[in-house]
Amino acid sequence: MTASLSDAACAKGAGAWASVGAAGVPIGPEAAGRGGADEHYELTQTERSAWGRCSIWWRNTPDLSGRRTGLIGHFASNDRVLSGRVLRQACAALAARGCAVAVGPMDGSTWRPYRLVTERGTEPPFFLEPDHPPEWPEDFCEAGFAPVAEYFSAVTDRLDCEDPRADRAEARLLGLGIEVRSLDAQRWEEELGEVYRVTLNSFRDAFLYQPLPSAEFHALYGRLRPVVVPELVLLARHRGRAVGYVVGIPDRLQAARGAALDTVILKTLAILPERTYAGLGSYLVHRLHRAAGALGYRRVIHALMHETNASRNISARYGKPFRRYTLFARPL
Repeated sequence: MTASLSDAACAKGAGAWASVGAAGVPIGPEAAGRGGADEHYELTQTERSAWGRCSIWWRNTPDLSGRRTGLIGHFASNDRVLSGRVLRQACAALAARGCAVAVGPMDGSTWRPYRLVTERGTEPPFFLEPDHPPEWPEDFCEAGFAPVAEYFSAVTDRLDCEDPRADRAEARLLGLGIEVRSLDAQRWEEELGEVYRVTLNSFRDAFLYQPLPSAEFHALYGRLRPVVVPELVLLARHRGRAVGYVVGIPDRLQAARGAALDTVILKTLAILPERTYAGLGSYLVHRLHRAAGALGYRRVIHALMHETNASRNISARYGKPFRRYTLFARPL
């Protein structure tokens, strides 16, 4: 369902929202039909070329500290007043559906775009990173939201750096018979199936995490297949099964800007949560750095790490944070 406040209603200062069919409001293509949103909202004022929009989810959403949670995503706006109105209306709608807290921006789950950049630094945006006007975090704060989770990205050019902890982990893990190899691109679907199984176990206790059906997981990662470099995707296997992986992807935005493509993005690091595999994350990051250097890359970005994740502790041994992101929440 889509709800809209018409141009005429805006001009008259009306406060009611009229529900219309999804085809009745021109929501951006990235919003319509993605992420299974329960409802869409859009406000426009044509005389000022002002607009604001969002979608909301209240079914099958994760709980936040035991409270029923509604999600606000697909957020976009070019006007501070309409930003506030669309966010407040979304909160009112979620409260009416029994939600106790609203979280955003999140496009339905942590599998899809979420978070806002709150400290930009001087690095340009990188591939797959959220990017938006700098006013949007203020829009959420002015609508009564406050930070609920923080994330960081860091960069390192020390790709040949020695790491005694990774070396010790390597000796122990290889002694157990764990093998690390590059992605076999000829077996894409089979390899992705192993990555999926590790992902479900590795992230099951992550903040606001919900499992994704296998078909959707394959579809999401299938869109990345054209940009995947097999040597930058490393799988760890033990006793006939995958037990961890790391995914590195070249920063395609560098090439789009006309710059030399010298950076790899460490997109995902996942390890089975078993004591046997302690240290495997450090070892895989170390191996990815070496693999990137061998291919001629100069830097690796450790992307979008939650402030409490073990991956951030690994990154701290190599990289320097350069960007900060925030996810917001508001009691209803």
